[in-house]
Amino acid sequence: MTDTLAEYIKRNPLCKSILSKPSPWWFILLVDFAIVMLSCWATFSLNKQPESPTLGFWGTRLGEGVVTVAIYLAYMMAVRPFRYIVRLSVVQDLFRVSIAVMGAAMTQFVITAAVRIACGDTYIQLWNIFVIALLSFTMMMLCRLAIKYIYQILTTGLSGRKRVVVLASGMDSFNFARALLNEPDGQYRPVALISLGTAKASSINGLPLYTFDKETVASIFEKHDAATLMFPSSSLNSMRQGLADTFLSHHIKLLTYNSVNEFDGTADSARNTSASVRDINIEDLLGRDVIKPDTAEVLAQLRGQVVMVTGAAGSIGSEIVNQVAQMGVAELVLVDQAETPMHELQLFMESRHPDTLIHLFVGDVANGERMEQAFMRYRPRYVFHAAAYKHVPMMERNPAEAILTNVIGTKTLADLAVRYRVDKFVMISTDKAVNPTNVMGASKRIAEIYVQSLFFHNRQHTDGAATQFITTRFGNVLGSNGSVIPLFRRQIEHGGPVTVTHRDIIRYFMTIPEACSLVLQAGTMGHGGEIFIFDMGQPVRIYDLATRMISLSGLRPGEDIEIVETGLRPGEKLYEELLNDKERTMATTNDKIMIAKVRIYDYLEVSEHIVKLQRLTARGEYHDIVAEMKRMVPEYKSQNSVWASIDREIPTGQVITEIQPR
Repeated sequence: MTDTLAEYIKRNPLCKSILSKPSPWWFILLVDFAIVMLSCWATFSLNKQPESPTLGFWGTRLGEGVVTVAIYLAYMMAVRPFRYIVRLSVVQDLFRVSIAVMGAAMTQFVITAAVRIACGDTYIQLWNIFVIALLSFTMMMLCRLAIKYIYQILTTGLSGRKRVVVLASGMDSFNFARALLNEPDGQYRPVALISLGTAKASSINGLPLYTFDKETVASIFEKHDAATLMFPSSSLNSMRQGLADTFLSHHIKLLTYNSVNEFDGTADSARNTSASVRDINIEDLLGRDVIKPDTAEVLAQLRGQVVMVTGAAGSIGSEIVNQVAQMGVAELVLVDQAETPMHELQLFMESRHPDTLIHLFVGDVANGERMEQAFMRYRPRYVFHAAAYKHVPMMERNPAEAILTNVIGTKTLADLAVRYRVDKFVMISTDKAVNPTNVMGASKRIAEIYVQSLFFHNRQHTDGAATQFITTRFGNVLGSNGSVIPLFRRQIEHGGPVTVTHRDIIRYFMTIPEACSLVLQAGTMGHGGEIFIFDMGQPVRIYDLATRMISLSGLRPGEDIEIVETGLRPGEKLYEELLNDKERTMATTNDKIMIAKVRIYDYLEVSEHIVKLQRLTARGEYHDIVAEMKRMVPEYKSQNSVWASIDREIPTGQVITEIQPR
């Protein structure tokens, strides 16, 4: 019935106009005045105190009533409890009304005591003072609560709202559910609570409370005709550990809200409560608790320095630029050949870091003359090399370009870093460089080999400080350009199908900010020659990822959206590794960063092979390029690729001499 009345009021312009305006202060004061008079009349009627002839008119019931009302009126004018919007305030009303009533009662007590001392007569009995105060306070508060309750009933009609179940993870969850119920023109209607622990009560604030059980959780939603779960952001970790899959398997939509303490259940806190609610996305479930690296060392090294970032407009490069800009660097040299993304990066930097001096340098990292101009002009002390081709199938079709950018580009920058005495050169590699099965991964492994061998060669043959070359390896990053998650989102938006290459393919994922913060820390803690690998967490099966994303969209995998296996792409393998079979790791001061103990090759021999690769690339001889790559990286075995036949042509065994650095 209340829902029907609320809907009528919402449609009626006159009712909406009346409810949209707060009651005038004089009306509330008039009501309080009437309540005090009524309290006096009721008290004097129930407790007939004999009148005092020595006090004349002031000793009569009427005189006592006039004094009492006058005292209460004076305190109400001083404390002004009528100035609040009654329908939106509770705590303020309670405090102000109690101050006014207690002050008036204490004043009456003082006057009574003074009259007793001066005249030896009783002005007003202490019991009457107490009863008047109690009645006045009770009726004032009941009146305010009644106005508030009626307003909420009439304006927060629950019909038409989405029925939701709230995950009870703490006091703020209960308050949040209450705030949703009180929210004017709200979108959601909490109908039940689910506790992850043992429920110690059957209901809270009128909402039934259940203990979570995998076997019966679906029946709770069916019983209350709900298909949505709301949970606080503080419970994200539990969701990542399999709880989300329990709900998604029953086609229950997940919404999260910011876990805050301001939800006290009042209408004041309920306004815009729904604004704190958002859809949960796949990044929330794949992400981990935020890792806060120790930035003190990073800050100490980068502050006041000139820093160059290649591939600056890419997913990784732009985040490195963003984080480096926060370190108080003197200048940032941004290198990329994509002009439109560079323009967007410029606008971002001007808005977010207006005090950072940036230099936009458009150019190809494989263009030696152009890159030397950047080094000569800006003299960077630190270089973060993120420029690379990373798309596996594309590079499988274009091995010459993979060599040109990933190998020759890296060699060009590394040689210039040595020539212009750069302090540190941090190369960003990939887990696909480990036991590579594709051209892209093999090209990155060759780049790793070159910068590492260059460092140890220079350390042995150069007097004084040499440029420190450091490599970082990690897997896929969430939301990067060309990653699977944006692809799945587009496919879901278009109604499917969602395509996965193989049902059992797995990948590691890490957020872009987390990966870049670890890159900066690894770069500053390194002394040269290290290959740092990051703790990527647990691998994710891509088929499960697709299923989750469809379910998170409120659709049913296999029914609303089909998942289709398309077969492994050229060069793709089922799983990625962060270490070669012959490599081991050493711990660092950060438990998320480890050092891979890798084989180190002779620099002169590596350089000869790269020169040969460069000649083959210039001629576009794809077969010979891949064959030479396999000679340099004997663990490179093509999978699902036209280049697999070359593995039978190349004799097994290492062709470059390993060295033991001194």
